[in-house]
Amino acid sequence: MLLESAAALGLRLVPGRRNGTSDGNHTACAGTPTLDGLGAVGVGMHVSGREAVRTSSLPERAALLALALARLQGGHGD
Repeated sequence: MLLESAAALGLRLVPGRRNGTSDGNHTACAGTPTLDGLGAVGVGMHVSGREAVRTSSLPERAALLALALARLQGGHGD
């Protein structure tokens, strides 16, 4: 559903495993399908003095989340 929502917005998401820590690690380890990383796109995550958000990514991420939530509610989100 998220990949289809991204495609509808002209965005390309690449599913995969990533290193890092989040609550999603606990649910994924329990075998529950987990979506994580829906926040801002950036660089230097968790590196002191080098972490930055690509502000141009904020509208597309907000649109993706809004469309995905609309589709989860049973709407088309169009």
